[in-house]
Amino acid sequence: MSLQQTPQSRVFVELLPWADQGRENYLLSGGETLPGLRRPLSSAPAQTPTREVHVSGTAEVSASPDRAQVVVRVSSIKGAAAEAKKSVCRRLDYITQSLRLQGVQSENVTVTKDFKRLENAYHMEAEVCITFTEFGKMQNICNFLVEKLDSSVVISQPQFYHMPGSAENLRRQACLAAVENAWRKAQEVCNLVGQTLGKPLIIKEEETKEWEGQTDHPQSSRLSSSLTVQQKIKSATMHAASKVFITFEVKGREKKKKHI
Repeated sequence: MSLQQTPQSRVFVELLPWADQGRENYLLSGGETLPGLRRPLSSAPAQTPTREVHVSGTAEVSASPDRAQVVVRVSSIKGAAAEAKKSVCRRLDYITQSLRLQGVQSENVTVTKDFKRLENAYHMEAEVCITFTEFGKMQNICNFLVEKLDSSVVISQPQFYHMPGSAENLRRQACLAAVENAWRKAQEVCNLVGQTLGKPLIIKEEETKEWEGQTDHPQSSRLSSSLTVQQKIKSATMHAASKVFITFEVKGREKKKKHI
C-alpha cells in the first residue's frame, strides 16, 4: 500500500535586520504561521533628535506720565446779575488770552460756566480745564496766573496721567525686551559651548504684571496734595514687567574646509 504524497509547498523568506519592537506572527504560503519573528527595521534613515536649549528672560520697563490737567476756577457773587457776569468774564478773558500767548492750543482748553441765583445775590462761576503735554510750560503758566490774579481764582494741583493705549504699549515693550534678553542669554550659552544658536521653537510669556508709582518709597502713600510736582510724576509713573520662556534649536558649528 503506497502512502499518499502531500502536495509540496514553497516558502520564501526575506532576511532583514530585526528590530526590538516586539514579536509578530507571519502567515506562510501553506496557511501556517511562523511565530517569534521580529518586525524588520524601516529602511528609512533614523532622524537625528533635535538639540535644544531652554532659557528664560525677564524685563522691566517704565513710562512717565505724558499728560497733566490743571483746573482754574473763577467765581463771583454780586447783588446784580450783570455785575457777577462781568466780574467773572473779565478774569476769564484774561486767563484764556494768557494761555494763547503762552502757546497753549485751543483744543487743549475747555471752558464751562455756571450761573445761579442765591437768596439775595447772583453767583457766577467759570471753570477752565487745561491739558498740558509740557510740564515745564504748565508750571510757568500756573505761577504766572497765581501772581497776576487775586485769591478768588483757584488753581488746582496738576493731575498727571497717561494717554489712552499707553499701558498696552508698555506691556508690549516689556515682553519684547524679555524676549531679547532670553535670546542674548541663549546666544552666549551656545557661544560658550561651541555651538550655533538656531531658530526659536517655543516662545511663551509666563508672567506679566504692571503697577503705578514706587512701592518702595513711603512717600507714595502720602496725600496727593502734600506731594511735590516731581513726586506726583513718580507716583503716576507706570511700570510693566514680563517673564518669557523660549526653546531654541541648537546647531553644531560647520567645520571650515581647508583649501590646498
